[in-house]
Amino acid sequence: MPDQPAINSLLQQYIPALSSYNELFSDSNNIRPDWQTFFSSLHQLGYREIQNRNVDILRLLKENGVAYNIYNDPSGQTRPWELDPIPQLITAHEWETINAGLIQRAELFDLLLKDIYGPQTLIKNGIIPQELIYLHPGFIRSCVNIKLPGTQHLVLYAADMARGIDGRLWIISDRTQAPSGSGYALENRFAMSSVLPELFSDLNVKRLSPYFDSLQQALTNIAPRNSDNPRVVVLTPGPDNETYFEHSYLAAYLGLTLVQGNDLMVKDNYVWLKTIEGLEKVDVILRRLDDVYCDPLELKSDSLLGIPGLMQVVRKTNVAIANPLGSSIVESAGLVPFLPAVARHFLGTELIMPTIATWWCGQPKEMNYVIDNLNTLVVRKIFRNIAGTRSAIDGASLSTTQADELIKQIKANPYVYVGQEKINFSSTPSWLDGKIVAGHSLFRSFLVSHNDSYVAMPGGLTRTNTGTNSFIISNQLGGISKDTWVLSSDDEQEQPVSLQLNTDTLQHKILKRSLPSHTAENLFWVGRYTERVIYNARLQRVVMQRLLQSNRPFTGDDESTEALLLQTLTQCTYTFPGFFEDSDPEKRAGVYAKPWVELTDVLYNEKRNGSLSHNLSLLKNAVYSVRNFWATDTWRVLRQMEDEWTKAKADTPADHLRMISSIDSLNTSMFAFLGMNRESVRREQGWNIMDLGRKLEQSLYLITMLRSIFQKKQEEQTEHELMESLMIAGQSLITYRYTYRDHLQLPLALELLMLDTNYPKSLAYLVKKIKRYISLLPREGKAILLSDKQRNIQEADTLLKLADVIALTKFDPNSMEYVALSDFLNKLYSLIADTSVLISKTYFKHSQTQKQLFTANLI
Repeated sequence: MPDQPAINSLLQQYIPALSSYNELFSDSNNIRPDWQTFFSSLHQLGYREIQNRNVDILRLLKENGVAYNIYNDPSGQTRPWELDPIPQLITAHEWETINAGLIQRAELFDLLLKDIYGPQTLIKNGIIPQELIYLHPGFIRSCVNIKLPGTQHLVLYAADMARGIDGRLWIISDRTQAPSGSGYALENRFAMSSVLPELFSDLNVKRLSPYFDSLQQALTNIAPRNSDNPRVVVLTPGPDNETYFEHSYLAAYLGLTLVQGNDLMVKDNYVWLKTIEGLEKVDVILRRLDDVYCDPLELKSDSLLGIPGLMQVVRKTNVAIANPLGSSIVESAGLVPFLPAVARHFLGTELIMPTIATWWCGQPKEMNYVIDNLNTLVVRKIFRNIAGTRSAIDGASLSTTQADELIKQIKANPYVYVGQEKINFSSTPSWLDGKIVAGHSLFRSFLVSHNDSYVAMPGGLTRTNTGTNSFIISNQLGGISKDTWVLSSDDEQEQPVSLQLNTDTLQHKILKRSLPSHTAENLFWVGRYTERVIYNARLQRVVMQRLLQSNRPFTGDDESTEALLLQTLTQCTYTFPGFFEDSDPEKRAGVYAKPWVELTDVLYNEKRNGSLSHNLSLLKNAVYSVRNFWATDTWRVLRQMEDEWTKAKADTPADHLRMISSIDSLNTSMFAFLGMNRESVRREQGWNIMDLGRKLEQSLYLITMLRSIFQKKQEEQTEHELMESLMIAGQSLITYRYTYRDHLQLPLALELLMLDTNYPKSLAYLVKKIKRYISLLPREGKAILLSDKQRNIQEADTLLKLADVIALTKFDPNSMEYVALSDFLNKLYSLIADTSVLISKTYFKHSQTQKQLFTANLI
């Protein structure tokens, strides 16, 4: 055990604010017992090791793809999630009070929700003002008197808490619409237990997994049809949402299907999931979408995120939604002043946990109080803005003009605003820039319905900042997260920290689920973009190396190897006009006089269609859209690749060898990505669709290279150099030499690249694999005849089987063109490209033809 002076030296930069409660030291200036135990363990690591572990935590989170999207960020980038290596500690004794208070509050909000959309006794008895409900945008009139499945209507609840100067935890705000953060809390625990496991040894930290066990059970219990295996989906707004990481993370952890609004449709008063095998009925929706966006037919008409007709399905009790539509009304800050009376009405008791003092401006007396004391209060709207956050305004920070403007707004719409007392959030130790300093923390805990009551997560998401303004803490404003440790008492004998779900709840989870069409499409394009990046990178490297070796000037009018390869690059990447002839002779001469300018642009310009950076961006977007499909190690490879490529782009203009080196590094990462997938992805529909995309892209790219390079008969030396470049770009030169043990000859090269069924890179092999994957795709109905896509690929297969390379390599003596080869490749390209289109039309459907609600009488 380290001596006290050693621990004090670790804490010498910790200077808490005098106006806030000190989490670390007691009134007698002694370290509180649990913190003493924690810092004793931390000190044993040593300063340098603590710093190293902190770096490891941040690296781990980044490699795992943990991120938080920032609204209105001009760069459109996600911000890596930051985790403080020093957790937030909650003692066992204090947790007893918090747990009881949160359960009571969740039960109260459930009763409140039922009453607002049911008998409305609170309004009739004058306990809450009717304006507070009916004028709130979260009150959905069409939800009134709808029968919902399950005992509790409110399935999920979360509360933000902060410790006041008196040491008590106060409720700051409630979350009832789509409480977020539990996934981040889980990932924080994973990171801490992975990087700093020794810190758990001396403190009995409660596990988080029981909460997620209860969440799974709660979603199963609210299914409208009695089923042990209901179809549960997680409805997300999409990858641009601020907490999309959490949506995909929870879906993967809980074994649920992640969907967007266009993956679902309403038919015959049921919600259906569009899959590559057709429609599958959905029983439960865990929504991460604000309720007003959920049904453009009855709610927000311009929403592109929801499911038209969802409200009607809810009315018919054919789908359950957690939380139900309309639940955002009960998280209104305007209800806070009336909660004690509501608790006495429903529960016959007082609230266990106090709520921050709040004045609703919809009452004249309270409005005047807020206006008169504006500089001592925080002013908020009673509902969240379009970004999903409540804009909090510190009255003391306003100028006279700003204060007058705010007062004018309050008087114009008083029911929209509340004033809340400022609470100086407690000072808690945080690791910042290699020092332990004092920060301010805000703690969010999560509850889920269970056995006619609620279960609280024994932990949660703590956010902290080290700024001077402690009134506002949020991830949008740059708050840093903490793992939250709820400690067990000595007699509880808490089991070692484990995050594995109870296997008893998983015995029915091994189900064959059809792949959603939107997921299938993204996986298909992950496969295509992966191969496109690899082939483009290889070809660009070959072209660059050829230019460096030749080191001579040339023009676009000659037919040198270099000029033809540059044109092939433009044709394969579709970066026209590029190195093709331009109508302006000066431009044509300029691009060939300085080819490296064009090559650099085709390599690094992300805004240019067809560039390597552009294709990487498309690959990243496709991968991110199905992020719950990938293993953790895959994310690490992707993050490393992204970082290295970003650094390479930032170094431009770079010397030519460094450009080639950056391509080599990229290719290494791409093959690591492919390798991870081969090892970790189950050979089911997802893998088949992705590999089908890869094989289609490989085939089309190879045909494009062959068409471009062997369009005309060239001089013998030039043609030999072109064949060699083609073989190097396709990583086939060694195979050719091993197979034929002869110098390069066009008939033999075509035999290897097109017709060798034992060579994985040949067209014959690729078409054979495409044919197999198509046969594994679901058939339309019970069709016996071949589908259009099967006929196309069968024709391509037959075309290759009947091909004669000697006949194909004959050229027209007048035009010197390989006419037969060109016609053959054009036909083959058309068949394979049409196959890709037919696959998309058949399996990647995200919209249905709109039907008229009635037929007009034209007589």
